[in-house]
Amino acid sequence: MTTLTSVPQAASAAPVAEPPARFRDLLASEWIKMRSLRSTRWTLVFIALFVVGSSAVASLADLDNLAKSGSDAPRVREFLCFDACPAAGYMTLMLVAGSIGAVTVVSEYSSGLIRTTSVAVPARHSVVLAKAVVVAAVWTVVGAIISTGAFLVSQAILSERHAGVSITHPGVARAMVASTLVAPVCALVGLGLGALIRHTAASMVATLFTLLMLPTLFSQSRQWSADINHMMVVSAWKRLVQSWEEIPGSSLIRDATVSGSWAVYALWPLIAVALAVVVVRHRDV
Repeated sequence: MTTLTSVPQAASAAPVAEPPARFRDLLASEWIKMRSLRSTRWTLVFIALFVVGSSAVASLADLDNLAKSGSDAPRVREFLCFDACPAAGYMTLMLVAGSIGAVTVVSEYSSGLIRTTSVAVPARHSVVLAKAVVVAAVWTVVGAIISTGAFLVSQAILSERHAGVSITHPGVARAMVASTLVAPVCALVGLGLGALIRHTAASMVATLFTLLMLPTLFSQSRQWSADINHMMVVSAWKRLVQSWEEIPGSSLIRDATVSGSWAVYALWPLIAVALAVVVVRHRDV
């Protein structure tokens, strides 16, 4: 008689732990998310055209004023090279960069994609850092294209009356670098606010207020108020693109320093990203 021996079923294999996502994989994922949005691409194109167009308009206006007044172009070059950095254009750029930086974080919360992301990558701070790197890289490239285009267009127009300047002119290189970096700085500020607030409309309003409206609350009439104003991103940008020095004795309030303005450029994004990392690590999805 044959004895039937039951073959024990193989013990259920223990679940194989997936290897943690590498940081470069997170970078690739965030890059795919950003470039897959058509709205982002068109926004970048439109803001670039707007800033360069604003520079052209400002240059044409100054060119017309030079022709009517007969001013000596070399004497006003210090002010005319400011046409490459039109305030209206760059303030709009700051707002757009900050808003897109905020949406980069907020969109995942509003769509629910953040739950999938958190399951795939439990280390949420790594996701935030990957977002910050991609946002900073994209906006640095965009800022460089915009600042270079605005400078070339403005100087091409002003050169008709020999009022154009070269990149080696004192203060021009600094102004172009500052105009390039203001976009990623504002984008990272928006990213930090988006991580903190997690609501699209509220994040965009907070970004607008922080970057453009808050500085107007602190005037130059008193030293303490001026000092706070100098700590704002838009004020730092204005000082760095300023190609003329403060007239001695013209005001009792000291103007912002160049080194202090660069410090503002460094501290705002560092604080914003650090805030975003802390928030996502200590909050539930």
